[in-house]
Amino acid sequence: MTLPFLHDRCLVGLSPMDDITDLPFRQLCKEFGADLLVTEFIASEALNRDAGKSLRKMRFSEGQRPIGIQIFGADEAELLQCLEVVEQARPDFIDINWGCPVRKVAGRGAGSGILQDIPRMLRITAALVRRASLPVTVKTRLAYSADTMPVTDFAEALQDTGIAALAIHGRTKSQMYSGTADWEPIGQVKANPRIVIPILGNGDLASADDALDRRRRYGLDGLLIGRAAVGNPWIFEQCRRAFDGLPPRPVPVAERVDVCRRHLLAAADFYGERTALFSLRRHFGNYFKGLYNFKPLRLALADAPDVPTTLDVLDRIDDTYPPQP
Repeated sequence: MTLPFLHDRCLVGLSPMDDITDLPFRQLCKEFGADLLVTEFIASEALNRDAGKSLRKMRFSEGQRPIGIQIFGADEAELLQCLEVVEQARPDFIDINWGCPVRKVAGRGAGSGILQDIPRMLRITAALVRRASLPVTVKTRLAYSADTMPVTDFAEALQDTGIAALAIHGRTKSQMYSGTADWEPIGQVKANPRIVIPILGNGDLASADDALDRRRRYGLDGLLIGRAAVGNPWIFEQCRRAFDGLPPRPVPVAERVDVCRRHLLAAADFYGERTALFSLRRHFGNYFKGLYNFKPLRLALADAPDVPTTLDVLDRIDDTYPPQP
């Protein structure tokens, strides 16, 4: 099975991040031009026992298509079992997380932990492709470590399992999030004449200029933006403008306040007040990054005990930084 939307142009999508790329935030990223969305990663065993938090992570609106639901797990039977639950949500595709490096995931053989056992990864991936009625994609890393099999050596085998696309983060599992992402191996996979599925790249895309550079240098089918999108859904608009040869659009403070306010209210409706405030604290600083003498207001946002107080602080930000002529 194929994903036609991945063959039209170089897409810019939102990379899945746990406790960040939830439904309210994805909606804003879509509004500002994200071509492709993927949910937070969801544990297969949690879906199989109907865990409420995991089921909520699968929710999405029709306006967020094309969207994939990302699953992870170490047990083949658990992963196969959860397919039924995932497919009932009717995403456009199912993404397998073979890339998460955090200990609680990789340490049990899931995520990038499976990169120590490539034959097992291929066996499980092939089984999921055979069982699924939707296209299956994979997100992985360059390798487990510098001295284990690199993605350039197993990408063809992954393609042969029947996956519809492959996304690669430019670090090994051992690197975690340190150092600099290496895009050369991602480019080598894309340049391999035997690779016919779409290849997407991820890692250290901090700006529209970075995205434009990677698109030009490696000719990838898509780019996935992670940390640079936190509190900055405009980055997708800026990337598309850069791709089209247009200058960046300055985002006025009033617009930042408005979008942050909408994000907060949507999160409160989705989660309830307490969880919404906790989730927005990851975004507040980036929404207003670069504003002169912003620290007192940033601390006020972080310390606000409820939604009304937070909205009052946002109004203060709007008043403190009036439009410039």
